[in-house]
Amino acid sequence: MKAFHINGTDLTLEAVREIAVEHRPVLLDPDARTAVDRARAVVDALVTSNQVSYAITTGVGKLSDVRIAGDQIRELQVNLLRSHAVGVGEPLAVAETRALMLLRANSLAKGHSGIRAVVIDTLCEMLNGGVTPMVPSQGSVGASGDLAPLAHLALVLIGEGECLDREDKSNFISGAEGLRRAEIKALTLEAKEAISLINGTQGMLAVGILALLAAETLIDSADVIGALVLDALQGTDVAFDERIHQARPHPGQLKSAANLRLLLQGSELRESHRDCARVQDAYSLRCIPQVHGAVRDTLAHCREIMEIEANSAVDNPLVFLTGASGG
Repeated sequence: MKAFHINGTDLTLEAVREIAVEHRPVLLDPDARTAVDRARAVVDALVTSNQVSYAITTGVGKLSDVRIAGDQIRELQVNLLRSHAVGVGEPLAVAETRALMLLRANSLAKGHSGIRAVVIDTLCEMLNGGVTPMVPSQGSVGASGDLAPLAHLALVLIGEGECLDREDKSNFISGAEGLRRAEIKALTLEAKEAISLINGTQGMLAVGILALLAAETLIDSADVIGALVLDALQGTDVAFDERIHQARPHPGQLKSAANLRLLLQGSELRESHRDCARVQDAYSLRCIPQVHGAVRDTLAHCREIMEIEANSAVDNPLVFLTGASGG
């Protein structure tokens, strides 16, 4: 399968499924690499000048007024990951973890986080090499970000944490061993890179996208099942007349009504009782488009939000080429 080039802008939900479930290869887009390098130069300049900048030359949270310099910068990166890797519960599914990795890499690829391109490259190598970190399913702090899940993911990048054993998928091995087997070099994180790896909402987004894709398949299946039930119960397709639904034109309702008309077209069962004495069917049959349509409209709204979020820069601080940074 041809590699998908992430750039922080063009990731579709279908591509998320291809990469997370079908293991489509992924690479950093060349133009995105240029943007990432330019943003990194801003961070490097702040470090060189020892200018006060949140999470770059200072601590984070309540320690934002503590200056960090020299060797302490690298130490801070490791400490941030270790201190936030406190998730509990069963691990996320492989597809969910792979989606998490992809979505974080795509957010970083927008070029507003100030990390080095090698961080994104390593995430891509892990995806392509089948290195799947052990990410506990519980521990996110929600609106403040999926700090715990992302920290468990990021630990493997530096050769710590755990990852799935590709040879025995019922077991986990050390992150260092997982990287070694895949011939991937562990990273030494530089200024701002730890906070940029964990300061996002890609955990909930990964689970949400895969659930949405499954729900979209289910609602299509529901139309098929509805058509079968109506036919078996000798119902009429008159309630699905396009004119009825154009008079109340909710998009999802129109789609389900059109599906039902297509599925019931040419039904011999329908013809066998066309002249029966029944006046109308029960609500559960004649209102299938209205019920299924409401679900379709809800899923469409979720898709719109998730597509925006999948291609957003989610970080604090954000880095811009003017040299300014802010949350």
